[in-house]
Formats: sequence, structure tokens, C-alpha cells
Amino acid sequence: MTRHIIEPLAEAAQRALRAPSAFNSQPWRWRVGAGTLDLYADRGRQLPVTDPDGRLLTLACGAALHHARVALAAAGHEVEVRRFPEPADVDRVARLRVTGVHNPSAHDIALDEAIPDRRTDRRAFGEQPVAAEVLERLRIAVEAEGAFLHVVRLDQMPMLAVVTADAAATEVVDPAYRDEVYRWTHRPPWAGDGVPPTVAVRQVPRRVMLRDHALDGDARLEPGRGNDRGAAYAVLFGPDDTPWSWLRAGEALSALLLTAVLEGLAAAPISDAIELAWPRRLMRDLLAGVGEPYLVVRLGIPAESGELPSVPRRAPDDVIEFAEREE
Repeated sequence: MTRHIIEPLAEAAQRALRAPSAFNSQPWRWRVGAGTLDLYADRGRQLPVTDPDGRLLTLACGAALHHARVALAAAGHEVEVRRFPEPADVDRVARLRVTGVHNPSAHDIALDEAIPDRRTDRRAFGEQPVAAEVLERLRIAVEAEGAFLHVVRLDQMPMLAVVTADAAATEVVDPAYRDEVYRWTHRPPWAGDGVPPTVAVRQVPRRVMLRDHALDGDARLEPGRGNDRGAAYAVLFGPDDTPWSWLRAGEALSALLLTAVLEGLAAAPISDAIELAWPRRLMRDLLAGVGEPYLVVRLGIPAESGELPSVPRRAPDDVIEFAEREE
């Protein structure tokens, strides 16, 4: 097993540790082999109440996969990607194989440099609207990854707000959901995951409510001076409700969020309306039946200039393993 192949694969897997996931659960594992990098879903980190079907877990794995692809492209490696390479092994969601040399473009390098700068910003955004040409570039980035983006129109905003609020209200009265939120917002310091109080935002009225990560009232991040009036809301969607499409949507989500960084935008995924069957049905109606909704993303110009607190990340040794080395 040659070092010049192993090292960039391990570095790409480590880069992918920064991918977004629901409750910062980071539900993936990597295995580095001789010229291959396997991505596995970590079912032990699935959210059984919030995500019983594994939709959000697979989206997160797709985002990690795209992060790794971006890192390898920027490092000058051509890769072949096989998604769900072994149908009988449902937890192995992708295999990347180095196939040659890639001449990285300026865009490849910029996307890779955006990875450590990407944050989920749950603070309120300002009144300045997101430019139409910027939203178009985000749409192009999403479609390049096999998914689609619908920017919610002004006349659709009441429906989005009501559906999201109804989903949140339904979930929060469920004791099992409250237990799950508590479990992922009160993690031990050594776990390197979850949403600690330092990054939970105090609840205030919003155009579209965001998930309350501090049901005990211990949110320590102020929402700021913004009012979300300039925020754009985009629905990430695809052709069907299958693991293959969820994975591709996760890759598209990563492309969207990294491109947003390059455009100077803040972003926050919103999954409440997708987590329950009836709100998800209403979101299909919002899309006029043209596709299956996977996630809503709030995009906007930050109203606050202060840096967000850091979010815990798992140690590489806990997530990345190596195949038996060959002499």
C-alpha cells in the first residue's frame, strides 16, 4: 500500500469530518484502503425519533462524500465514485477510487478552502435580499450534483412558515423527541459531537421558525439584530424518496453550502418540515408535485459580524480506519 495514495485519501476523510449533519450527529465512518476510500453509514448515530427512515443520516453521508470529493479534486486527484457499490451492504454508501491525476481549477481550490469556513448560522439574517444571480449560481451547483433547488416565492412563504411551525409543535410535545433533543444537546465534552448550549440560539419570532435546540432554555447564542426579512428559503428536492436520491441530495447540499460560503452568504438547513409524513406531504404540494422534498435551506446576508462559536467535531481516530497495510 503506497503512502502517496493513502495520505490524500486519509486527508480527504479527515476534511469530510466537517460536513453538516442533523444535531451534529456525524453519522458516518471511513475506511482507507489501497487507492480506495469507503464511506459507511453509522447506524448507531441515527436519530430514531427525528429520523426513523434514515433520510437525514443519508443526506449527511452525502455531504461528507462531497466534502471528500472536493478535497481530492483540490489535491490533484481524479476519482471514480461508486454509490452503494454492494447492494447487499446497505451501510456502505460509497466507494471512491483514485484513477489518475486531476488538474485542479481555481474553483476546485476555492471550494476546498471553504470547507473549514462553513458554519450553520442560526442567527437572524439582515434585510438585504440575496441577489437573483447568486441564487442562480447556487441552483447550478445543486443541479451539477443530481438534485434540484426551488427558491420559495413570496406567496409561498406563509405555507412554509405554517408547515414548519406545525411540524415543530407536533414534535416538541412528544416525550421521545424531547429526550432525543436533550441527548444530543447535552453531550460529554469528549464526544466531539452534538449541539452544545454555546451554539444554540435563543428563540425569537422568525419568518420561519428554526428548531429549538435548547428546550431547557439554556441557549447561549443571541439571535442578533437581524429580522430575516432579506433571507431566501430554498427547498432541496429530487425525483423520488429513495436512499440513492437522499445520498445525491446530500452531495448537492454540500455543494450548495460551500458555494454559499464563496458568495458571502450564511446558511442554515431546516429539516423539521421533512421529518413528519403530513408536513412532508404539504411540502410536496409547495413543489407542485414535481419532486420529493429533502430539506429547506435558509440563506442570507449575516446581520452580525462576530464569529460563531466552534462546533464539536469527532476525533479522526474515532471515524477513520485503515485497511491492513500491505508490505
